[in-house]
Amino acid sequence: MRRLSIGRPGRASRLAVCLTAAGLTAALLTGSGNATASPEPKRTTSEFTANDGVTYTATNNLLPSAGGRGREWMLTWAGSADPAKPDFLAVIDATRGSRTYGEVVNTVTLGPGLSNEAHHMQYVWHKGDRLFAGGLLSDTVFVFDTKALPALKLAGVNSTVDTPCGTAPDAFQVLRDGTAYATYLGGPDVPGPCTYTNGEVRLGNGAAGSPGEIVRMDENGQTISEIPAALAEGEDPEQCANVPKLEKATCANPHGIMVSEERNIMVASDFVEARHFLSPKLPDEARLARQTVRVWDITNRDDPELLSVSKMPDGPRAAREDEKMWHESRVVMEPALPHKKHHKGAFASSMLGGAIFYAPDVTVPDPKWREVFDDTTAYRKAGADRDVTGAGDAGSWLMVSPDDRYLFHTVMGQSTPYGAPLDKTTGMVYVLDIQKLLAAGDNPKCDIDSIDEALPGRQGAGLPGGDLRHADPRHHRRRPALGRDGQLPAAARRSLQGDRAHRPPRHLELLHRRLLQR
Repeated sequence: MRRLSIGRPGRASRLAVCLTAAGLTAALLTGSGNATASPEPKRTTSEFTANDGVTYTATNNLLPSAGGRGREWMLTWAGSADPAKPDFLAVIDATRGSRTYGEVVNTVTLGPGLSNEAHHMQYVWHKGDRLFAGGLLSDTVFVFDTKALPALKLAGVNSTVDTPCGTAPDAFQVLRDGTAYATYLGGPDVPGPCTYTNGEVRLGNGAAGSPGEIVRMDENGQTISEIPAALAEGEDPEQCANVPKLEKATCANPHGIMVSEERNIMVASDFVEARHFLSPKLPDEARLARQTVRVWDITNRDDPELLSVSKMPDGPRAAREDEKMWHESRVVMEPALPHKKHHKGAFASSMLGGAIFYAPDVTVPDPKWREVFDDTTAYRKAGADRDVTGAGDAGSWLMVSPDDRYLFHTVMGQSTPYGAPLDKTTGMVYVLDIQKLLAAGDNPKCDIDSIDEALPGRQGAGLPGGDLRHADPRHHRRRPALGRDGQLPAAARRSLQGDRAHRPPRHLELLHRRLLQR
């Protein structure tokens, strides 16, 4: 679930970013519990007939409190707790001093489909931009016109037939001309060869498999070009597993995306080969948990050139982990780019590894990544128990401030349904001062390569410890103790990985059925 802050109509352009906010949204939607009569909403519906022949709808349910000028709004793209009810965009009053501050003033419900798995919107929004919202499991992108906020209009839909070489749309970056790049995490609709817009061909193992792709869309969400993310020659099969196995191995499962139009650079981070992890009967496979970042030259916006595929290094904590899934390099969820043109580097964060990496120059053929911060340090700064580390902490959103002074990072923490000992989440937001790191140019000294630098209370060079400006925790959990054989107890292992003897959530079952039907 993502939320997006949007500036007041009529004001100068301002930058806003997405943050994970499941708890806040749930509280806003359920209300305080006081039994008061709700005013009748004003309902207006817009529709769009997509290339799959389906007419999609978006219905505003505007409350009277949504009126008035000079307002600020926060949008949350969410799925209903009741799978029989539609997904929606909630428009929340974010105007300080307003009597309805923090209240939902419009619920924009989508039809006709259900359980899209509302996922990301774009990370950065400027006044006038359209809103791109992805349905991860429905393989659908919804585009909204925001000119009449707090009302929204459905401006376009990119459906399954529009991207035959990719599935599972994930993240978006909107360009100044209103077009957008989107990451598609999963492979082609059907196994076999798929031809991209530029005529190149890659072999894929099917929906939610590999390789994923990048899609350029127009302002209405229509496909301009499908762009290959996989190297034509393939990648290291020892590092990049595929199930079923591909003739040319690939780790191309792009998730997060960032673009610098000034530098003509696009960076995307690889996540996992998703289909394997959706089955409750298959064991975890660490080689499906990606460690790579891809960089393109986007001088030709419709046909970017893939410049490099580079691997995050394992940090010093890796030697102490029993499971490769918890190594610092595993599941690279998000990249981040500095904004000033003379900064050539990039950051990346790992979801299961709990670390932040930096490459001083991603324009070279072989970017050199180094670990520059371990989430463990943030936990110590926030007062967490000493056995809490960054391993498996679900690090997510990553963004450089517009002035290139700070790096913001959100950690989601483990989900409560896993049970003890992960029934307490480890969510937090922390901020790093990156000014010295960027000023060091191509030769920064910051590099966490020893356990003394990674563990709390022992600071290395550059970022660790001393440059942590703020850490805002929610809850902390203890990592389970190892058994006498040095392995995790069976109950703890099930908790950490999710008990695969139990049925997966319904939305994962829906995708699994869709994949079997393809």
